Order: sequence, then C-alpha cells, then structure tokens
Amino acid sequence: MKKIIFLALIALTLAANAQTKKKKPMTTKKPPPVIEKKVERKEVVYQVFTRLFGNTNTTNKPWGTIEENGVGKFNDFTDKALKAIKDLGVTYIWYTGVPHHATVTDYTKYGISNDDPDIVKGRAGSPYAVKDYYNVDPDLAVNPANRLKEFEALIARTHKNGMKVIIDIVPNHIARKYEGKSNPPGVRDFGADDKTNVEYDRNNNFYYIPNESFQVPTSDTYKPLNGEQNPLIDGNFYEKPAKWTGNGSRQAKPDINDWYETVKVNYGIKPDGSKDFPTLPEGFDQKSFQEHYAFWKGKDVPNSWKKFRDIALYWTAKGIDGFRYDMAEMVPYEFWSYMNSAIKMKNPSAFLLAEVYNPNEYRNYIRLGKMDYLYDKVDLYDHLKQVIYGKALPDPISGIQERYSDIEHHMFHFLDNHDEQRLASSAFAGTPEKGKPLMVVSTTLSTSPTMVYFGQELGEAGNEDAGFGKPTRTSIFDYIGVPTIQRWANDGMYDGGKLTDSEKDLRDFYKRLLNFSINSSALMGKYQQIQSINRESTTGYDEGIYSFVRWSDSQKLIIVSNFSWVTTSNFELKIPENIIKEWHLKDGTYPIKDQLYNKTTAELKVVNGTGTVNITITPSESFIFSL
Repeated sequence: MKKIIFLALIALTLAANAQTKKKKPMTTKKPPPVIEKKVERKEVVYQVFTRLFGNTNTTNKPWGTIEENGVGKFNDFTDKALKAIKDLGVTYIWYTGVPHHATVTDYTKYGISNDDPDIVKGRAGSPYAVKDYYNVDPDLAVNPANRLKEFEALIARTHKNGMKVIIDIVPNHIARKYEGKSNPPGVRDFGADDKTNVEYDRNNNFYYIPNESFQVPTSDTYKPLNGEQNPLIDGNFYEKPAKWTGNGSRQAKPDINDWYETVKVNYGIKPDGSKDFPTLPEGFDQKSFQEHYAFWKGKDVPNSWKKFRDIALYWTAKGIDGFRYDMAEMVPYEFWSYMNSAIKMKNPSAFLLAEVYNPNEYRNYIRLGKMDYLYDKVDLYDHLKQVIYGKALPDPISGIQERYSDIEHHMFHFLDNHDEQRLASSAFAGTPEKGKPLMVVSTTLSTSPTMVYFGQELGEAGNEDAGFGKPTRTSIFDYIGVPTIQRWANDGMYDGGKLTDSEKDLRDFYKRLLNFSINSSALMGKYQQIQSINRESTTGYDEGIYSFVRWSDSQKLIIVSNFSWVTTSNFELKIPENIIKEWHLKDGTYPIKDQLYNKTTAELKVVNGTGTVNITITPSESFIFSL
C-alpha cells in the first residue's frame, strides 16, 4: 500500500527533479563518480524491528495492548544476543523504529502527551510518524525517563561487539502531532516559526491549506483501535489551518489510504514543483562530498534543510554510524547533497541508505545526492519474486546487472524487510527452502551490501494477525511477538535452543553464506554472466538455472543456483574462453569445492582454452565453487 500511494503522489518532487535534469541529463554513459573511500569487503546489514526483538510474550492477541502482548527493550540486546548476531556474518545492525514516534500507549507520567488514536495507525503506532527527533521510543526502555541513556548504552554495546549502528531518519514527513520535548538548547520546533496564512513559504516547515481545518479520514471498513472505546476517539483532531499530508495529499480531509498520521515537510519545492533554492552546478555529479560541502557553505537554504541536518549530526555525535532514509525520493537531491556531505565531513565512513524506487532517478540520488546505497527493489527484487512465483525466468538477471553496472555497488540487495511480504510467507517464496537460491544470488551477484530482516534466517513467515498489521508481513504497527525469534532467543539464552531442526539448518545456511560473503575477495571483484552460453548450448541446463562467475586476483568463483523446486538438473556447465584466459588457466583439470557447505567437490576441466564442470543440482540448491 505504501509503495502504491507513493508512486501515485510523488509527482511534486519528480517534477522538480525533472526541471534540473533538463539542464544536466544523467545517462548510463557518464563516467563513474569520484571514489571517496576504498571498499574492502561486502557488508551485511541485519535489520531488526527493535520493539519486537526481545518480546517473549506469546499471547499475540489482535490489537493487544502492551500489557497483553508485551514489548521488547533495548536491554534485550545483550552481549550474548549481539555476539550471536555478529556470528551470523553481520557487520551493521539497523535498529528500526528507534526515534520517538506517535503511539496510543499512555506515557503522560513521563511528560509525554497522549496521541489521538484517530491519527495513529495501530496501537503501538507507525515508526515513520516521528514525534520527537531528539529522543527515542519510550516503549523500548525499561525506564522511559531514562530512555535516551539506555539507547546510548546499546550503541556502545553494539560497537563493543564489533558491529556498527544504523537508525532511521524520515525527512519527508513527521507525526501530525509533533512535539519536540527533548530539543537541544536553541532548537525551535517544526512549524514554530511558520507563516500559517499562506499555502507555501520557502522557510515554512509545512505546506498549509489556509482557512480550512483538518478532518479525520473516514472509512466503512476501518475504525481506530478496531472500534474499541477510548476517550480520545471521537473522529476529530484539531489542526487549523490543515497541513498537507505526508504523501503529498493537499486535501483537508485526506483519504483513509493516505499517510494521514503524518504531515509533509517543505524543502523549498513550490506547489507548482519548481525549486526555490540553489541548484548544483553542472558537473557536480563528479565531485566529492568535500566539494559538495564547500558548495553549500554559506548558502541560503530553506529552514527545513537546517533542521534535518542538525538532527542527523546530533545522532552522528552520539555514535550512530549511518542512516536509512525513508521515502528519500520524495525529497529533492539537492537537500541530500547538503545533508549527506555534512554528515560525511563528521564521519567519512557513514553508511547512507535511501529508499528510492524510480530507476530514472538512481544516478541523481547517488551522484548528486551523495547517497551510498539505494534499495534495489525495482528490478532485482521484483524480478526474483516473479521467478519464484513461476511467472518469469532467471535469464533477465544478467540484463539487470548490466543495466546498473556503473552503479552496481550502490544497489542495496534484500529479499525481506519491514515493508515487504516475508520471504518465507505464502505470498512470496512459500517456504524458506525455496528462498535459498534467491538469497545466494542476491548475496553474491554484486559488490553491494546484503540485508537480512530479523527472523528471515529462521524462516519467519509473518503469519500473525496483529491487528492493524496483517499476515505475511511482521507488523510494525502493533504489539506482537515473532515466533521464530522467540524460539531462537530461548528465554534470553540466544542459542537457538527452541528452534526446530529445519530452522537450525536454515540459520546455518545463512551463517555460512553471509560469513563467506564478507570474507570473499572475489565478491568485491569482477562479474560475468555465463547464463547465455549455457542456456543456448548446454544440454540439460534447465530454464530454472542461473549461473555466473566472480573473481579477484586471489579467488575465482563459479556460482550456480537452481530456482526450480521440483527439477533436479544434470549438465556440463561451460566456462567460456575469455574467462579461462582472464583466470590464466592452461589446459588441464582443476579441483573446485563448494563453499556453502564445504562438502561438494567437482572438477573444472579446461580443453582448448574452454572450461567445463559436470553439475548435478537438486531443487532450490546452490553451489559456490571456488577454484
């Protein structure tokens, strides 16, 4: 739903970006941007929905309260838990849902005002309706009054256990009822200085609908808290003048499917889509972050730019190693240049990940916006999903990789996250085993980072009806338990003691794959598909097979995956002459061994400069053969 609404209403920012692109079109023929840091290994990000990770309560009542269904805490990420996550092959933890967001749970005794259920989705609330950017979610603390210190301790604990920390920043929108109770000295609240009698002013933080009051959206099928009696539920929320809604709706009464719990932030994009701020000069797609920073120094920029830059630098100073930017494409890339270059000046190694879904904009957000990574959803993820549905062949993977060859390192790979249907759910792969070849290809195809969503490594299917959040996705709106994580956590032992044998085997598969990936020089080296030659001329090479090679000076890999869940294939895999020459192999026989399980061995035979390997591959099986 989030993506559909986003695509329908993103025209405001896309129109503004299109104006800039007329002056300086970006094409795949452009040379690659300046390399600002040496990338030495694959990174693996473990996304964890912080509120759910440590929850041991198994009640799982739809629309259950925090008392009924329980909630996890920062302190549940013990040294033992963090060590087990690191041992999985993880280098970064993305703690999702950390900034203080709107919730129906009562925290008034800690000086936090109640939120109106009429403008809160679920009971726990959306983590993307941030209420106070200078503090953290009170749900996550043992002592909510001490919540920031408890999070600071978690940052230190994560670093001590050899991993780095990512949190969310949501620049496009904030909670409809934002209250900066934790602002540092001198920081003014969002909207505090706005001119509210006009729709737009360059330095307003919001867009307004003058002389109109906000009206709560209505629906025949949805009622806040599922119709439960609550003194704050009356179908009203006072906001006059009404503000534009987070997804760009300009209606005083947004639709029930709009992001009505949030309001859109104004970055100096006029209502007609034109830009009301300095634009980057021609050629800045080839400039370093230092040059971007120097360009913006002393420039007059909209007030919202400064506010979010200061928020990012506040968390950077607390030891946060990177940010995941929600709906980044709805914010102009000039702002990202401004903020990201400021972050990089404080931490040149900061990990900056953006949610962008328009391939025509990818290079702008990387080269002009100074993003490190973008979601590789539209193309690779979407195609892999069609392959496992049986609606597409794996062959186009080669074209996808070629299409983004100049930015392949920046295309962040995942198969599971908080927005998408669980990989093992009935709406995606159907079983964890069918997801294995997808994970191998996603992890080994390029030099980009790989992400695993907590529970993915255990086959979590997201079967719970949590209330606002429905099955196939693990709810981010409700208090709920995650069964596979609870079995793995084993009452705080974090040893997998309650897992089934199949869950243990699956986690072992992920552990082997991820640890291999972060230690493989070949996966940071060159890529070539060998799919075409084998599909055209190899007998027995089933249409569900996909193969490619990766190599560095010190390591050569042949990777073969079987997306079929019914067919065992036997064939003589061909390694073309140009690869054999590149690998400096003479005619002869070379032993190769699978790196996933360290059991299967084979031989690469080179005759007249061309290689062959006899392969027998079972349904959903993959091999990573190392020469």
